[in-house]
Amino acid sequence: MTGQRHTATESHRPFAEPVRLDLADPDTLRHLWDLQRASYAVEAQLIGFDGIPPLHESLEQLRACGESFLGVRDELRLVGAVAWTRLPDGVLDICRLVVHPLAHRRGVATALLDALDSIEPAELTVVSTGTANLPAVTLYRRRGFIPVGKRQIAPGVTVTLLERKNASASQPIHNS
Repeated sequence: MTGQRHTATESHRPFAEPVRLDLADPDTLRHLWDLQRASYAVEAQLIGFDGIPPLHESLEQLRACGESFLGVRDELRLVGAVAWTRLPDGVLDICRLVVHPLAHRRGVATALLDALDSIEPAELTVVSTGTANLPAVTLYRRRGFIPVGKRQIAPGVTVTLLERKNASASQPIHNS
């Protein structure tokens, strides 16, 4: 019973606004790596496949990934992060979105995606996730992403490719 109360208390801790993460900082890198492993372990269970590349990434590989990161912390830890790259054609590619299992269903992913939309507007944003990862597919669909394909990554395991077009991202902002 004590463990359940502890988990319930942990799940309601407030979190801070998303901030850019500096992977050159060893503590930040280690916290992100720990978060990523916890998050992808859940996805591996959901999709029945533990070969998700970031689940097996070393600290050095994570540091050298070439992606930009935003992270969210609560009072105890890094609880979520989103990573992206800008492709040569201007497309925004969401490379990873991870939320600590103790922070699920608290709006962390939504806060991260809102912040990303704000700082990196794009005419086209793409993302992929395990087809059997229904919470992630549902989140992306709720945010206007539509499935545009599937790719098999292992026998019986597929990822769904999703994209969202945003015509207003290309329009200049005029100040009065």
